[in-house]
Amino acid sequence: MHRIFSRGAFLAAATAALMLSGCATEDEVHKAQSTADQALSTAQSAQQTATSAQQAAQAAQQSADQANSAVNALSQEVHSRHRGQRG
Repeated sequence: MHRIFSRGAFLAAATAALMLSGCATEDEVHKAQSTADQALSTAQSAQQTATSAQQAAQAAQQSADQANSAVNALSQEVHSRHRGQRG
């Protein structure tokens, strides 16, 4: 993900360099800016996807923790009842 942001920053810097150098045509500058804008849009979309994935992973972890707690409680109850029957 960091690489996408770096690519967008690189393209924006390249666009600025072309504009300052005076060697690029107006079409080239517009194309470079369009490419930089597209890269930024892609990076933002990737960030949103990563954020959604992180939230889903956190929810899954919470569910797993709750299931583990329920299993532990049940296990303790079974052991407790088993010990009570022996006596």
